Formats: sequence, C-alpha cells, structure tokens
Amino acid sequence: MAYVDGFVLPVPKKNLKAYRRISRKAGKIWREYGALEYRECVGDDLNIPGTLPFPRLARLKRGEVVLFSWIVYKSKAHRNRVNAKVMKDPGLAVDAVAMPFNVKRMAYGGFRMIVDM
Repeated sequence: MAYVDGFVLPVPKKNLKAYRRISRKAGKIWREYGALEYRECVGDDLNIPGTLPFPRLARLKRGEVVLFSWIVYKSKAHRNRVNAKVMKDPGLAVDAVAMPFNVKRMAYGGFRMIVDM
C-alpha cells in the first residue's frame, strides 16, 4: 500500500501567491526524486455543521487561509529515500524570513494508506 505525508497549515492570504510559487517549485523537486503525487489545496468549504472545522483545527487567525496538502509515495521506505534526497536539494533552500507561513503552526505526519480506490 502507498504511504502519504499529510500537512495542514495556515497561510496569510497576502502570502498565498508566494506560497504557491514555492509550493510549485517544491512539488517539482519531490516528483523529480520519485514522489507519486504532490497536492496543495486551499480551503474553500470549511464550516460543515457537526464537524471540527479546519479553521479551528489550524487555529486560523484573521486574514489567513487553510492549506491541506499531501505527498504520495510507494511505501514508507520509499518516502524516507525520497525525502532524504529532497532535503539535500539546494533548490529547496528558502530563507526563513522569506517563508510565507509560520512552520511552527504546520501540522504534519506520515500515514499508512488503508483504502486506495
């Protein structure tokens, strides 16, 4: 079964264009090193009654949007190999000051896929 890295993060609306630019570059690098999919999605329909809304989950502040993102790999071992190469790639170097979001507010984790249809 495939393996997925998942992310939920708040991004200031004013930085969304910069985030997308960095994300497109990062996606190309991840795919170059073997990731099967690289997806970045901005929240649209988020306040569903009876559920924990993503804005509250991400502790959204005024002027921010929620991003829901994932990267798909063949397996956890494949993910570890790909990520090791990605982290060494100089094309991913981003100045912390220029980062369009607060990394400390990003939720991230690796997930074993249990259904793939």
